[in-house]
Amino acid sequence: MKKVIVGIFISTLSVSAFAAELMSKADFAKVKDEYTKVGTITTSDEMAPSDARKELEKKAEEKGGDIFVVTSAETKDKIHGTAEVYKKK
Repeated sequence: MKKVIVGIFISTLSVSAFAAELMSKADFAKVKDEYTKVGTITTSDEMAPSDARKELEKKAEEKGGDIFVVTSAETKDKIHGTAEVYKKK
């Protein structure tokens, strides 16, 4: 189920030119040496994957991040997600 939720995060909505970008773990592994971790963010109580993604994007931008990588996601009645935020070196 976690993979499904992460997939939904990745596939929903196009990313604006100024927003922190969502990057998959596999893609991040290829470029991780180009980035520095600047924090961890979470979202909860969101009703739709697109709302959770928007909230994570907003929090990543507030931390000054260029990208964020979802590390966990789950759903029961509402969606909860955690991501690590990175800034280009």
